[in-house]
Amino acid sequence: MSQNLRLLLFLLFLANQNQVLTQLDDLYFHGFNHVKNNMSLNGAAEIEKDGFLCLTNYTKSILGHAFYSYPIKFKNSSNGKAFSFSTAFVFAMVPKYPNLGGHGLAFTLSTSKELPGAFSRQYLGLLNKTVSGSFSNHIFAVEFDTHRDYEFFDMNDNHVGVDINSMRSNKSVPAAYFLDHSEKKDLNLISGKPIQAWVDYDSVQNLLEVRLSPSAAKPVSPILSVDIDLSNILNDSMYVGFSSSTGSITSKHYILRWSFRINGEAKSFNLSSLPSLLGPKDLLVIVVSVSFASTFVIILAIAISFYLFRKIKGADMIEGWELQVGPHRFSYQELKKATKGFREKELLGFGGFGKVYKGILRNSNTPVAVKRFCHESKQGLREFSTEIASIGRLRHKNLVCLLGWSRRRGDLLLVYDFMPNGSLDKYLFEEPKTILKWPERFKIVKDVASGLLYLHEEWEQTVIHRDIKAGNVLLDSELNGRLGDFGLAKLYDRGSNPNTTKVVGTLGYLAPELTRTGKPTTSSDVFAFGALLLEVVCGRRPIEPKALPEELILVDWVWDKWRGGAILDVVDQRLNGEFDENEAALVLKLGLMCSNNAPNARPIMRKVVRYLAGELALPELVAAPDEYDGKNGDVDSDSGDKCKDHVYPYPVSSYLEKVSA
Repeated sequence: MSQNLRLLLFLLFLANQNQVLTQLDDLYFHGFNHVKNNMSLNGAAEIEKDGFLCLTNYTKSILGHAFYSYPIKFKNSSNGKAFSFSTAFVFAMVPKYPNLGGHGLAFTLSTSKELPGAFSRQYLGLLNKTVSGSFSNHIFAVEFDTHRDYEFFDMNDNHVGVDINSMRSNKSVPAAYFLDHSEKKDLNLISGKPIQAWVDYDSVQNLLEVRLSPSAAKPVSPILSVDIDLSNILNDSMYVGFSSSTGSITSKHYILRWSFRINGEAKSFNLSSLPSLLGPKDLLVIVVSVSFASTFVIILAIAISFYLFRKIKGADMIEGWELQVGPHRFSYQELKKATKGFREKELLGFGGFGKVYKGILRNSNTPVAVKRFCHESKQGLREFSTEIASIGRLRHKNLVCLLGWSRRRGDLLLVYDFMPNGSLDKYLFEEPKTILKWPERFKIVKDVASGLLYLHEEWEQTVIHRDIKAGNVLLDSELNGRLGDFGLAKLYDRGSNPNTTKVVGTLGYLAPELTRTGKPTTSSDVFAFGALLLEVVCGRRPIEPKALPEELILVDWVWDKWRGGAILDVVDQRLNGEFDENEAALVLKLGLMCSNNAPNARPIMRKVVRYLAGELALPELVAAPDEYDGKNGDVDSDSGDKCKDHVYPYPVSSYLEKVSA
């Protein structure tokens, strides 16, 4: 056989192989009964007798995955460019309760068909809290989300979004469809009726388009359009399928039909032969739910039936405003079981306004801290709803995360991340069982500074914590510092001023100007942070009644030692001299700068973070006149922060009397 003939046969073989791969890249499922072997299901996903693929049922906090069993080639081997692809599928969402969807489904491209470690609830079975946002995920999803998650800045509880390696959508829009080029109509994702979706990616134009319609006709105009190159997101081979989840509110999520094609347009489906997914059983659930809700409203409105009130008094109460706040509403019974009936043995401690219990969420086996307190005032209840809707959206690695909440009558419950190592004060004061080493202390103050910078400058609003102290710094399993307890926090839009004049906080951490103006500022937070810096290094509280007179006020004692050239004498003796002298001096001097009597002379948190990271040299401390006249000091000048000597505007005894009052 000649060399040319062998080459020709080899090329024919390759061409035949490419043809087989292309055939595998063209999927068409007019129902799923006869293709069970080609579908990989896990979680709650199952194929029902009628051939419909049901991803989740009415069980709380579950997930379901359904992927085509074999990986599909998504990239050109020669240039690494992603192929164009198209998919069309018909889905239906049947909520357990009318107008309450939970949580949604997503068309997904993934490197795995199991998605190990993925969470249910707001994560839609795709990712988890730890990995969300990581480029290494190689996850592409188009979400059809029916629950508003403030954590991911969702616009509403009925939207479509494109997710790249994260649950925070790159772009999202309210669910709708176009009748023609201009007329747009809203579309209710949880109607229980079949809805057809199209997802088309053009690799030449780097354009992704999403369309929706309650009919078979593919709209000319997309509802969502994103300019994106998926070449760096997708691997050479990916799995194609769907992911879904439920939370405390549940829905059945169905895929009724599905087609998919590489380098071509996927086939659409005729919806006229498909039934509404609201079967007799589901209709009964909804009728019962509506009847119960109507009865409940009547009971509350006219209060005429003591017997019925007794029947429902143990149930959760849901009012209209509660459906609008975030982050997540737990049922009261769920938290009661998690804490073993709020058993005293599970008590972690006493926080502001209530007790804090350890709990284990049954469905996910997740440890949490549950703060329980009573609030009978209706006005206070509105303030509570506003607080969880705003504070509950804060997300930073150095803040204790508010996971959710619950209410039963006057019983209010807040659910937080569980911090196994407790609060920082237990490691600093009195006679701690464990003495924190210097590297651990230094990292903790940097952690808290990072969290405070996020509150002051990096979130959408300015947040003043108003109660920064060692008792409100919690330590996770790796002794990372997290700022918690936002019960006194104040939020306001950038450029405006907080409208409160009430002095709140803890003695020893209150900035002197608060006793005159009563108005908290980011600078008053910095003052409290300065006290925290000093107590972490010194291992003692800002005000120590049992100390010698010259050591009563921690900041004054440190100032005296600094002026005498012996600032390292204040370092916690329990460290036995094992600490980095340069780092300790840095933290002590920075603590003095933050504790300055003049608000304008204190550094802003952005500079504090840079000082601690070694990115900026700490300016020299400069002694100042005995009284602050309100004119000196420059918080953010190019020449560096000026720092005045710490002198209270009146005698210490008078100061203590004022802040105590």
